[in-house]
Amino acid sequence: MQPNQTTSSVPAVQLPVMLVAEVQDSLLVVVHDLNRLDGLLAHTMTNLMERFTSASANLADPALVASKELDAVRSALRAAVTELQFQDMASQLIVHTSKILQGCAYRLASESMGLEDGEAVPFVEDVPERPNPVTQDEMYAGSVELF
Repeated sequence: MQPNQTTSSVPAVQLPVMLVAEVQDSLLVVVHDLNRLDGLLAHTMTNLMERFTSASANLADPALVASKELDAVRSALRAAVTELQFQDMASQLIVHTSKILQGCAYRLASESMGLEDGEAVPFVEDVPERPNPVTQDEMYAGSVELF
């Protein structure tokens, strides 16, 4: 790879068009896979919430005799529901990462290949300024953190 000999004071590197196209395609495949992963996580969390809600309702039945074991099951169920917040944090990270990768893919293509006559610039949101949208790394039952 030869540096571009231009009058600009910014160093530049010339890359083969096929390499740029392959890298862009790979970045967009990763974005697509991350979006699919986000959908799978959301679907799984919806199903889990339905099951936890059903189990909680069944455990609240007044016909059940209170016992230490039953209290322990209820406590574990409340803790499991709290841990489902993981999906929200994971989803935020997936969306954040997808935006960055998509922005990189389109910028790589436009910077190295330019746009053909009449070709529209693809709409891409600005790359997020914050490096990580989720700062919380653990949760405790009863605690709430707003993102």
